[in-house]
Amino acid sequence: MLDSLKIALQYIMPKHLLSRLVGTLAAAELGAFTTALIKLFIKQYKVDMSEALDSNPESYKSFNDFFTRELRPDARNICADENHLAIPVDGAVSQLGDIKHDAIFQAKGHDYSLTTLLGGKPEIAQPFLDGKFATIYLSPKDYHRIHMPIDGQLTDMIYVPGELFSVSPLTAERVPGLFARNERVVAIFETKVGKFAMVLVGATIVASIETTWAGTVSPPAGKNVQHWTYPTSGDNSVFIEKGQEMGRFKLGSTIVACFEPDAIELAELSAGDVTRLGDVFATALK
Repeated sequence: MLDSLKIALQYIMPKHLLSRLVGTLAAAELGAFTTALIKLFIKQYKVDMSEALDSNPESYKSFNDFFTRELRPDARNICADENHLAIPVDGAVSQLGDIKHDAIFQAKGHDYSLTTLLGGKPEIAQPFLDGKFATIYLSPKDYHRIHMPIDGQLTDMIYVPGELFSVSPLTAERVPGLFARNERVVAIFETKVGKFAMVLVGATIVASIETTWAGTVSPPAGKNVQHWTYPTSGDNSVFIEKGQEMGRFKLGSTIVACFEPDAIELAELSAGDVTRLGDVFATALK
């Protein structure tokens, strides 16, 4: 009964307004109030500050600065084998496996469209039909920067406006097409295993989604799907090495990674497994 009420409230509450208000508060530099909020958050969610480059809560001027905190250089090891792809985020596996033509498994009884996820553009989705996917949920306690699992040359970025439902496991079980309904940023890369899509999915109270090459994309990108293309050489080209940061969430969410058919073999992970940035994500087959 309580779970059903939680889902029902998400349909009726003003999710965008709430998220923008929380985003404004999270960006504000409010001195002692900000520090008190950060300390409360650390205690409530059992955040391991020993891994942070700066472990002192009082050092962060805003909640966003704390939430997107850097890790110590020795806190994670990026798998060195060039045939292994690295896990891109700390979090927990929501689902992973085969893309069944255009369908991605969300939860029991729920699939959603790959094409819709990638912005409704068939030409963008086509290389990934019948490929592989992995969905990873970032909880409030997690490190919220996203890193590349493999060297990649950016070719496209797509902003897709949408809802801002929670992306918690409960919501994933109850809201059909969740990840293809929520606001999101899609980044397409050329890699040695073919095309790779990294989808950064927004959620309730996610103040913004950023990429390292474009800064804040969501908000204020707008109400329409927007598509940017990038050259493969020159001043405007973007190449990101395996293990390097490619984006971040200000107040966490979910990523969906998509690969071409016969490109990779995913590691032996299952729904609910904890993921650590840099561990083995997959093995290259090309």
